[in-house]
Amino acid sequence: MSDTHCPCGSGRAFELCCEPYLLGRLPAPTAEALMRSRYTAYALCSIDYLYKTSGKRVRKEFDAEGSKRWAEAAEWSGLEVLAIEGGGEQDDAGHIEFIAHYSIKDQTFNHHEHAQFAKIDGEWFFMDGEVIGPAPERREAPKVGRNEPCPCGSGRKFKKCCGAAGSEPAT
Repeated sequence: MSDTHCPCGSGRAFELCCEPYLLGRLPAPTAEALMRSRYTAYALCSIDYLYKTSGKRVRKEFDAEGSKRWAEAAEWSGLEVLAIEGGGEQDDAGHIEFIAHYSIKDQTFNHHEHAQFAKIDGEWFFMDGEVIGPAPERREAPKVGRNEPCPCGSGRKFKKCCGAAGSEPAT
């Protein structure tokens, strides 16, 4: 990857940015450097690095095969760092809010996360992350089965009344 920009979006050459961390030559000096190198690890399918830079609890739940499938299926298109709290070279903890942009089969996605990092024995680790997004939609009314009576009161089955595509509800 000589003279190519690093996938993390720093604008620096890969060799001078995330490569030394991914190859284990140097530890990431800050939480942001670790977060950027983990994004790059997804972009380059370096799953072992993701495991190595995870805290103990994350390692217990780490799905290497699932992570590999996701990393290989995705086309990684950019990283936005939205906010950084702590995580400097002199800190022991850091929080970073970011959005990782990627696409799978021509459908674009934005992974928005608030990630927590900790420095343990002088080395940064990803400890946890909270995905940020809209709350899941919740159904207010109970789900009506296709063969149950239509809730509109018509006396017909739901699938032959309001559940039929393009039909008007019976009154």
